[in-house]
Amino acid sequence: MILRPKSLSHHPGTLHGAATVTPAVPVPTWLRRAIPDAQSLAGKEIEDLAHTAGATIGALDAVVRRQERWAGAWRQRLALAAAAVTARQAGRVEDESALRDAVLLTRPGDFLSVGPAGSMLLAWRRLAGTPVENLLTRKSLGAVLDDLGLRRDDDAVSDMADDLRQLSAGIGMVGLLTGAFTAAESRGFARTFGCWLADALLAQRLGWAHAVPLLGAEAALGTSARPRRSAASSVATGIDTDPEGAKNQLAAQARAALRAIDLSAEIERRAERLLAVAPKLRAKAADAVVEKLLSDDAIVASEKIAGMSDRGLRRLFDRLLELGAVRELSGRPTFRIYGL
Repeated sequence: MILRPKSLSHHPGTLHGAATVTPAVPVPTWLRRAIPDAQSLAGKEIEDLAHTAGATIGALDAVVRRQERWAGAWRQRLALAAAAVTARQAGRVEDESALRDAVLLTRPGDFLSVGPAGSMLLAWRRLAGTPVENLLTRKSLGAVLDDLGLRRDDDAVSDMADDLRQLSAGIGMVGLLTGAFTAAESRGFARTFGCWLADALLAQRLGWAHAVPLLGAEAALGTSARPRRSAASSVATGIDTDPEGAKNQLAAQARAALRAIDLSAEIERRAERLLAVAPKLRAKAADAVVEKLLSDDAIVASEKIAGMSDRGLRRLFDRLLELGAVRELSGRPTFRIYGL
């Protein structure tokens, strides 16, 4: 069950590092203050953390159910943030800009050349862009493990898919979260994969059309995996076996949900500006460009859009920049990239 606060304050507080834009779905001050950072978990009871996480997920659920036109850009921007943390935890140096370049500047269909870090971004983009009913299939799980650079075998993937179906059948929200990490770590996979699974299971449980990348950007969850356990015990949740780990996961989920809510407010503000100037655009296929900007993190100036020449697209982006409707994200004079 999702715990929702009885009243919502219109004067939200501020979480360290969060955006200052007021969300369209306001988060009450008491909830912001109740969300602990990674250093303030001592003395917190798991029941209190479960209540806080449930209330924050309830607020996030309200954002998702609005089904805004800009939701695709929002989810993919969250996927980029998750991929940057994943790459850093893997010892790589690529930041968000480098990851964006790796994927967007690759020729269509040539995804083998995106490199290991680019593949990590593809894993999180898969989470954000795939219909939720297709996320936890054997094929999808195997592809994500490949993208994350994790060794796997078909039998392990098949067993894990079965375990995840059992998890999603009727366990509570806390058990769903901790069970996702157990399913990954019991097979020796890094916690990054547990983050991916937890986000997918949450979306499935709440009936969302697409998952929202949340936990991947939580560096405090770390990368290590527990020793392998037997498959028979892999569905067991970590509430009793590792209560401190469960507390850490609940706090991370609450922080991640709040960060996603705050980002939604920023994306909404930028999207409203784009939609306000859209009627002024006279270029052919301008509507298609606007929809692309609303549905993805960013697009390159050389994007192939039906009815739009390369020169016409560059001129359109110049116009959108003049109107303050998009940002140029690369900082380069060539191979430019644009987004909300």
